[in-house]
Amino acid sequence: MAVISKNPNNTTSSSSSVDDPLLPWLRSIEKLLKERTLTDSNDGRDLHELCSNCITTFKNNPRYQNDVRFLKIWFLYMDSSLDHESVYREIEQNKICLFNSMLYEAYALFLEAKGMLTDAFHIYHLGISRNAEPLGRLKKAQVLFLERMSEKVTAGSLQKMDIVSENGGACINPWLVSTIKNLLQKKNPEILKYDGYHPSKKAYPGKVSLSTLQKSARNKTIDLGGYSYQIKGCAGKGGFAQVFKACLDGNPDEVVALKIQKPAFPWEFYVYRQLDVRIPERERLSFGYAHRLHLYSDYSILVSDFLANGTLQDAINSSAVIGGSMEEVLCIYYTIEMLCILETSHHAQIIHGDFKPDNLLIRYARDNLTDDVETFRQRTGQWRDQGVCLVDWGRGIDLSLFPEQTEFIGDSRTSGFRCIEMQEKKPWKFQVDAYGLCVIVHMMLFNSYMEIERRPSPGGGYSYQPKSPFKRYWKVELWKNLFTKLLNIDRAEDHKKMLNSLRVSFQDYMCSNPQLIKKLRQLLIKQKASLCSS
Repeated sequence: MAVISKNPNNTTSSSSSVDDPLLPWLRSIEKLLKERTLTDSNDGRDLHELCSNCITTFKNNPRYQNDVRFLKIWFLYMDSSLDHESVYREIEQNKICLFNSMLYEAYALFLEAKGMLTDAFHIYHLGISRNAEPLGRLKKAQVLFLERMSEKVTAGSLQKMDIVSENGGACINPWLVSTIKNLLQKKNPEILKYDGYHPSKKAYPGKVSLSTLQKSARNKTIDLGGYSYQIKGCAGKGGFAQVFKACLDGNPDEVVALKIQKPAFPWEFYVYRQLDVRIPERERLSFGYAHRLHLYSDYSILVSDFLANGTLQDAINSSAVIGGSMEEVLCIYYTIEMLCILETSHHAQIIHGDFKPDNLLIRYARDNLTDDVETFRQRTGQWRDQGVCLVDWGRGIDLSLFPEQTEFIGDSRTSGFRCIEMQEKKPWKFQVDAYGLCVIVHMMLFNSYMEIERRPSPGGGYSYQPKSPFKRYWKVELWKNLFTKLLNIDRAEDHKKMLNSLRVSFQDYMCSNPQLIKKLRQLLIKQKASLCSS
């Protein structure tokens, strides 16, 4: 072995170094690294200088453009540089290992160690977009990166870290307190102008303690901003909020829902006001309406419409008591309604995020429904008043507030409704609502929560399908197509067109035989009698 000095140009070279001019430099670097390991006296300047000289010597040599050994020298140089970004730019400019996954994996890990998580993702994505080899290794590294970030977010150890990264753009947890707080701050000038918005920096000043309402609420009166609400009972409760039925100013004909939440949560009111603006008037009845929000430092009280007809969950339970599960024609009707709701809200750039049957209130038409095919298809006349109304927008996501390619992480923690991507710790977007719809359809058809399995696909690969077998006398092709499409959303496909196509397929079936609409009308009459009498 030749004796190597800090400047290999002044050394005696062996035959191997003649064949490979980089080799002497590698030996010198290896020697210096060993010296640094054995003693703390070296401050790294010698190594930095040696790597710099090596890079200057060979960076324009095409022989080493795709040499992993040369790439490692670049990273040693980067590690001791104050400006790592300029070093990486130089790597790009000199096209060093641009199609080797090691470049992207190593630099992403370097950035992650510095806490630059968004930048780390973009490097993974850049390498994948260039098909850097081995591509499988790089994709696996990206998945592991996402899992590490997801675990940190879930544990709450990175409250300020709203953004990690995934395929095609930033990946954000939309439900972090810090994320919602930042979005509300940005929109605050607009929110202050909203009709019905009553903010106060003080604590709730009412005479009736809100914390005692859960135990004894009936006939207590709450005065808020000039309005008087006489509470008639508890209509529902969750981890942070309770919903009460109340009469406005003692008028039994003016019944509203009061959602009392601690800590204060104005986000849902913001989403409702976005629905007011973005949802077409002809579809607005399918979405809940908020009258006003009383916001205090400790509580928020959301005043919204109250529908007394029960929920889709109640309808499912009622069918189970009568005959085991909901009749198929009724399942088809509610599937059409839900597809229409998601098609409309997603077109309006709003994701619900908590799509489940107890958040779908049933609407009944005041007058008798008709059997007219076109009235049913167009959802006009009395069929416009009939349907469901989607409420509880506290987990709503306003896509207009994020870059177009943004995807989301974060787990809903809602048993039975966690989409496949949540279960596999992958990013999601519209899948959260689509999966919820599939679960509801499964509950209507089978009277049970959905379990899924992976099955081989005809064209190779696999797809997710419900484990439960369809009954032979059902419209099996309709249901198979629905579950296949919604459980295996293709990112390249326009999912809003897909929702539309699914809805039309169910409508076409119903309209193919007027007797089906007649049967549906009769079933809805029975359902109303059952739910409204209980």
